[in-house]
Amino acid sequence: MIQSRDSRRFIYSGAVAFAAVLLFMGLAVAALLSFDAGASSAAFFDPYTLRILRFTLLQASLSTLISIGLGLPVALALARQRDFPGRIWIIRLMAVPMGLPVIVGALGLIAIWGRQGVFNAALLALGADQPFSIYGLSGILIAHVFFNLPLAVRFFLAGLERVPDEYWRVGASLGFGPVSTFRFIEWPAVAKLVPGVAGLIFMLCVTSFTLVLLLGGGPSATTIEVAIYQALRFDFDPPRAIALSLLQIGMTGILLALLALLPSTDAEPSTQGRGVRRFDGSSIPSRLWDGVIICLALLLVGLPLVAVASSGLSADLPRLLTAGSFWRAFGTSMMVAVLSASLALVVSVAIIRARQAVAARRYTGWLLNAFSTVLGSGSSLVLLVPPVVLGSGWFLLLRPFGDVAVFAPALVAFINMLMALPFVMRVLEPAFSTHQARTGRLIASLGISGFSRLRLIDWPVLWAPITMAFSFAMALSLGDLGAVALFGSENFVTLPWLVYSNMGSYRTNDAAGYAFILGVICLVLAAGGVSRQAITAKATA
Repeated sequence: MIQSRDSRRFIYSGAVAFAAVLLFMGLAVAALLSFDAGASSAAFFDPYTLRILRFTLLQASLSTLISIGLGLPVALALARQRDFPGRIWIIRLMAVPMGLPVIVGALGLIAIWGRQGVFNAALLALGADQPFSIYGLSGILIAHVFFNLPLAVRFFLAGLERVPDEYWRVGASLGFGPVSTFRFIEWPAVAKLVPGVAGLIFMLCVTSFTLVLLLGGGPSATTIEVAIYQALRFDFDPPRAIALSLLQIGMTGILLALLALLPSTDAEPSTQGRGVRRFDGSSIPSRLWDGVIICLALLLVGLPLVAVASSGLSADLPRLLTAGSFWRAFGTSMMVAVLSASLALVVSVAIIRARQAVAARRYTGWLLNAFSTVLGSGSSLVLLVPPVVLGSGWFLLLRPFGDVAVFAPALVAFINMLMALPFVMRVLEPAFSTHQARTGRLIASLGISGFSRLRLIDWPVLWAPITMAFSFAMALSLGDLGAVALFGSENFVTLPWLVYSNMGSYRTNDAAGYAFILGVICLVLAAGGVSRQAITAKATA
């Protein structure tokens, strides 16, 4: 229950926030559509564009297949070997790539798989003539697997750990071997997750920018988003950039529609509430097989992280930390990150409150119901129009007004806000819904509203999810290179752009040092958000 004046204010605030998001994205798309449509349509069907489209879909398909194909055995092994040494830390390690800036992970991969990396050193020691090249399709696949395999493992492991204890007891009583256990218990638990996880990974790979920019290896290994960036930044070919942007919007729209058609996961079966105890995987061959699988996954994910830390610590950190260029980039990054995270919180809270106000009304017509549905899909609009496409539209829109770099901080902050919006909504909406269900009637009966409600009722309960969402939104903005790539210049340098420019100038030691510093900052922010949520959960338990 929400008081009528609060209800009206919430609905109006949500409408204004959603209109601002829609206006920002709509102006960018309109700028793309209105710029020399004839030349853009010609570029839309040329062989270069079609070749880029084919490569984008190819690398995304292969990355998804490899990530799922390798992630499933790792999840099965971790689920079976619950007493594996350091298991909890291995599972936590699987979360690190998801909070790590992409450019930092890419540097770690180059240190392992690059021409002077550990892998090529081992090949040369074994007598190989041709070193392995990380640039091109092979490098893109390795990088995507590095970031997406942990994601698949965590999804599949969560599904396996939800299998009721009774299933394992029945399997043991029937004498199930490894094949029967997988066929009748494990596979049904993960099969319903595979389409959604594969669709998510495919979407991430299709819209990948930084990894392909760093590891693509030329025109033969370029995705649509990188081609958009190259068309504007280097060739200044707006018709081609527009054609590629529209192609990207159409492709992501089709993918989102297909993902929406995927069936939702079934409800968890009822159990007798016992703790889960598995009876399989105790034989020596099973333990050896699972141990090898877990160790290989640990090496695949852990070695690049170790390489980043080793290269960063071997750099001249005191000199880098006292350099004026670092503090200028750090100040710019923090300014953009705080602004984008604050905007993401404001927009998310406004949308969530508006949806709650509509749901709390006793009588709602089709118009309010449609309004609530549209608000709920607002956070997913950035998936339809990726950051590079948004940046391209605003680049063309603002170019007649002078130097686009003048508008860069505000544009990057707003684009990063849109990138963080789906995550912030996912964190805040369940917390707000639970809080409203528990306190809504009491608040209405006491007549508390406005600032008094925020100070006395909402903030003491909601500060943990709010700070968690804010921390992760800041970390996402600090580590982003995609939005900065179009607008980066001598007068607008962020930490990722500083790392990228040092790589381009072959100052690899400085790039490694700055990447290490950036990675530590982002991981501290991400870990801080999680720890605050855990502390509050324990306090309220």
